[in-house]
Amino acid sequence: MFTLLALTIIIHTMIPSIPSSLLNPDALLFLLEHKVVVISLLWCATVALVVAYLSTRPLPVLLLDYTCFKPDHDRRCSLEVCEYVGLRSRRFSPSSEEFMRAIYRKSGLGDETYAPLFLFQTDYGAQFRHALLEAEEGMFSSVASLLAKTAVEPSRITVLIVACSMFAPSPSFSSLIVHRFKLAPSVKTFNLAGMGCSAGTMSIELAAKILRRRVGYALIVVTESTSLNWYFGDNRHMLVTNCIFRAGTAAALVTSDPSRLGAAKMELVRTLRTHHGADDAAYNAAVQMEDEDGNVGVALTKDLVRVAGAGLKGHISTLAPQVLPVSELLRYVYNVTRSFMAGDRKAVHVPDFTKAFEHMCIHAGGKAVIDAVGKIMRFDHGVTEPARMCLHRFGNTSSSLVFYELAYFEAKGRIKKGDRVWMLAFGTGFKACSVAWRALRDSGMDPDNPWKECIHRYPVV
Repeated sequence: MFTLLALTIIIHTMIPSIPSSLLNPDALLFLLEHKVVVISLLWCATVALVVAYLSTRPLPVLLLDYTCFKPDHDRRCSLEVCEYVGLRSRRFSPSSEEFMRAIYRKSGLGDETYAPLFLFQTDYGAQFRHALLEAEEGMFSSVASLLAKTAVEPSRITVLIVACSMFAPSPSFSSLIVHRFKLAPSVKTFNLAGMGCSAGTMSIELAAKILRRRVGYALIVVTESTSLNWYFGDNRHMLVTNCIFRAGTAAALVTSDPSRLGAAKMELVRTLRTHHGADDAAYNAAVQMEDEDGNVGVALTKDLVRVAGAGLKGHISTLAPQVLPVSELLRYVYNVTRSFMAGDRKAVHVPDFTKAFEHMCIHAGGKAVIDAVGKIMRFDHGVTEPARMCLHRFGNTSSSLVFYELAYFEAKGRIKKGDRVWMLAFGTGFKACSVAWRALRDSGMDPDNPWKECIHRYPVV
């Protein structure tokens, strides 16, 4: 308003002083005789431009809060439990049992990860029923806890996004949540499947694209069905999933309501998704399939780590100019130019992403993947610590793993107001997805933080 008032005064004082040689005499006469009309038109035009800008400017996307599901203690899956289940099922050959034992011991998983209810019963043919129970248990618990801690009524939710890669029943999971929590009839629902471990970050990107144009609340629920994809066979590429994937679910509430800025934990800064499925090796790196005997499972090929590395390199080449400070970009260009001028064209230079982010939730898909990311990005042990600890405590929970890592940072009290947080996840297909946040307040230990009872024991060696 002060700007518009100043503009009016300036125009009012300038019109009589404009040299007549610069204006048509008739136009000058009209301006002098109708100054009030001209000023009114200019005022209205300026106001219209300001209103148009404010109405088309993207709204801020805020992370109000999130919740990670933590199963009961009797669902813990240690090496001993895995061995017992394998022997009791009588579906694995001795060589397959020995292979899984070896994979488990070097997987980076601890003895406190959680297995689905399906694994603790004797009817291994009832996978569908237990897959539905597994999903309901995780989703209902997470959403109920999230709505309670944010004090947001279900009727206020305008967008619902549910992601589960390996299980898509009918009615859909989104319909299941609408029915359970009595969401409004006008809610826009989305059900994502087949996206792999990147579904959590992709759901955030989808919610942001919707919320930036209209004030609303988006409920994001990410889970995975380990029950339906527990593999009973002897294909070693498919046996690996039994050793690293574990039960886990997360729910997050995102809003574009500016009035909730004071209550939000973080503000979304940027998202990026790159798809490398045009390459045969990338497309076939992780595939759900049947083995020779008709047993269904997910096969992880030996190319997975190499594909993840190649996908990461392509991804960061797009992300770097968008997030890195100019000084770091100039340093990178200088190093590349110097190597080129020296004739060393094989030298590999990587920008320092710690200059762009204080905290990083790296894809905790497995020990080999974490090591590969650390090597490519030249991260020290401290940067990859949250990913390694998340893998040790909860295993690979698929699309929800980045939220368990974020909970680790908060449990440690490391995130301070203004800090930047990078979520990086990979998905089948092959996809890489990044989400960048800016903290709006210092982090702390929430009552429902999944690390609450064990954070004092981490990090472990």
